[in-house]
Amino acid sequence: MTNTIIHKGGCACGKVRYEVKGNPEVTAVCHCRYCQLRSGSAFGTLVYFSEENFKLVFGQCSSFEFVSESGNSWKNQFCKHCATTLTSRLEVRPNEVGVAGGTFDPPTFWYNITAEVFTRTKAHFVGKIPSERKSKTIHYYSPKIIEEIGKKIIEEP
Repeated sequence: MTNTIIHKGGCACGKVRYEVKGNPEVTAVCHCRYCQLRSGSAFGTLVYFSEENFKLVFGQCSSFEFVSESGNSWKNQFCKHCATTLTSRLEVRPNEVGVAGGTFDPPTFWYNITAEVFTRTKAHFVGKIPSERKSKTIHYYSPKIIEEIGKKIIEEP
């Protein structure tokens, strides 16, 4: 029998609980505008696990889905009672669940950050974040929607 590490977490009101098995695939701090909006802070932290290693133990989540400016879908799940964002699922990361980093039970921040992305929109007051990789955007970023909106604005009289 193997000793698999299990980390647990949940929302602020306690009505939704989850657990994850093993080590994360990626842990990322993201300074993109959407992560700033969804977290209500200067950046978001997502800890990605393979779908098979994530389990919703109890409770129900509501979701909000949108298409990013790159044209990829992004789906957040949050507690329908207290609105704590618990997970994000990105079209560009199929078969993975991004767990909101601050929702793990104490010790909450047991993981190391492996990537810091969208540093071009990093708040001036955020200091150095230790990570293996840093990038001004992210490798799959292509602002298709913004460019299309810009073309329409320019073309319209």
